[in-house]
Amino acid sequence: MTLAIPFDNSYATLPGALFTRIDPTPVKAPQLLAFNHALARELGITPGAEDELARVFAGNEVPEGAAPIAQRYAGHQFGQFNPQLGDGRAHLLGEVIDRHGRRRDIQLKGSGRTPYSRMGDGRAWLGPVLREYVVSEAMHALGVPTTRALAAVATGEPVVREAVLPGAVLTRVAASHIRVGTFQIFAALQDIASLKALYEHTIERHYPQADGPQALLDAVIAAQARLVAQWMSVGFIHGVMNTDNCAISGETIDYGPCAFVDDYHPETVFSSIDRMGRYAYANQPDIAVWNMAQFATALVPLMPDRDKAVEAFTASVHAMPALLRAEWRARFRAKLGLETEQDGDGALISELLDIMAAQGADFTNTFRGLAEGTARREFSDPAAFDAWEAKWRARLEAESGDPEARMLAANPAVIPRNHRIEHMIEAAVGGDMGPFHTLMETLATPYETPESPLLVTPPRPEERVAATFCGT
Repeated sequence: MTLAIPFDNSYATLPGALFTRIDPTPVKAPQLLAFNHALARELGITPGAEDELARVFAGNEVPEGAAPIAQRYAGHQFGQFNPQLGDGRAHLLGEVIDRHGRRRDIQLKGSGRTPYSRMGDGRAWLGPVLREYVVSEAMHALGVPTTRALAAVATGEPVVREAVLPGAVLTRVAASHIRVGTFQIFAALQDIASLKALYEHTIERHYPQADGPQALLDAVIAAQARLVAQWMSVGFIHGVMNTDNCAISGETIDYGPCAFVDDYHPETVFSSIDRMGRYAYANQPDIAVWNMAQFATALVPLMPDRDKAVEAFTASVHAMPALLRAEWRARFRAKLGLETEQDGDGALISELLDIMAAQGADFTNTFRGLAEGTARREFSDPAAFDAWEAKWRARLEAESGDPEARMLAANPAVIPRNHRIEHMIEAAVGGDMGPFHTLMETLATPYETPESPLLVTPPRPEERVAATFCGT
């Protein structure tokens, strides 16, 4: 059977300023490490033989119907505007219409240099490829909007980072790779024709109900508010919320130095490049608002009356914090088994989080323990938790239905814990993909308690992961 991908490309028909046509760079000895057969079926892909999958998803062969491009964009990186970034190590092969009628991008990541590589080698090493594969698929299973992983291929070539490491290529699937930074570059250049073409494509592809730039801004703000609240509810830290890593579709994109909280503290940072804590766990809502302000600025040139546009767009951005708080309360109410809303719910949630932070309670196990009756053991001095629990149980008396079922559905038993990810990467570098497959199998059903207690056990002191890395 021969690999068949039903490409139906649209982005590559847009003005040439939005991208560069360029093929991936072939690698020495492609070897298929993982292939997501379920996702392939969803995309209407006929897989073909393993060696063919390896060649295509390493970039050695361009499949029929593909139109490889590197996308162009700008972005604010840690608050500083870079006027041109772009896909420095990625190639968008093309798009498909999946079995549900949704348009999806298929992109190779780590597939060689492009005009936007900025002195980089265009490659990726095995660790970040497997991290993104595992974490993005785990996020999907958790119900968080996300890019997906279709394939991981070893290249047979070394990559030089802090050491000489094995190279790999990830195949990523996304609703699109249109970012806030994609709009920013053409607004900054005052290339209104390209900006308008991008805007019209985005409306048609993602928000057909939006009837103008104001409506598009409001739709993206709503999507980002929902997304960040979902991140917070599972203890996820993106790590690098630059505007070039903020997808207009509302999906989580670009899993670089991402991580999940173990012992809870709102100021937790894992990213090795986030030295000032800009993208700490608790800062993510504020950064989402900041990013939407940049998106609004990039849309202003599309408006006939720019002064009125600035006034209206500013009002939308200023309304976002309240929207984020509402989404956050809804997510955390569900984690406490609460279906209805009462005035004191926000304070009840915050009080528990404060107690967790003061005692270093494990985020995932504490909330899962509320449903399973084991939360108390997460606290070294449980008196404060006991007092809070009494108030929580009194609040539960006002609820109907099955609060326990709501909690089990809102609180995962297992997440891709940082130390398990690092153990998986270390094993894979040594040629053992067993831990990868174990993680993938367990994380596919995160709301079910796994058989192995190792996958729900927080790290011992010597296992703690202090920093995560981009891997670029």
